[in-house]
Amino acid sequence: MNLRFEGRACYIRNLTVDDAEEMVHLLLRNREYWSIYEPRHPDSYFTPMVQREKIRESVYQARENREYSFGVFEPGTDRMIGHISLYSIKRLPFLSALVGYSIDKASTGKGIATEAVKLVLTFGFEQLRLHRIEAYVSPRNAGSIRVLEKSGMQQEGLLREFLYINGEWEDHYQYALLEREF
Repeated sequence: MNLRFEGRACYIRNLTVDDAEEMVHLLLRNREYWSIYEPRHPDSYFTPMVQREKIRESVYQARENREYSFGVFEPGTDRMIGHISLYSIKRLPFLSALVGYSIDKASTGKGIATEAVKLVLTFGFEQLRLHRIEAYVSPRNAGSIRVLEKSGMQQEGLLREFLYINGEWEDHYQYALLEREF
């Protein structure tokens, strides 16, 4: 299944095993930058072999309608500048999912993350017919909070000591958007 959604600042498409090398380059470029808000990974994570396996798993998850992983690309190029996923997809009685994303440090502040989130929200609500899409964000991550709010998501609360990141339990805000609000 080939999924591709076009925006003005970026386009997103589902990942294939051919994207593993480009994914490794993206991960290595942002290893320190992303580790501020995400758990650190072992060195083996930053290899084509591991990334190919992760992509294979995401292809399987998409076939099972449980998760969709996309690369975020510069318009008119094959240059990957981020990744975004719609994951933990639940069917009735929930009809919900989570969205998570990371954008290359060199591409932040250009509306790319906001557009990628809006493209995934459109896919989730219009094609997957979800009722609710959620996101979690560190209170320290002002840029990501702006992305979620510009995408129409609303803060619903604070999840205390929610994620264990780099040796610390960290609080996270919970954001959500309902189908009728979309």
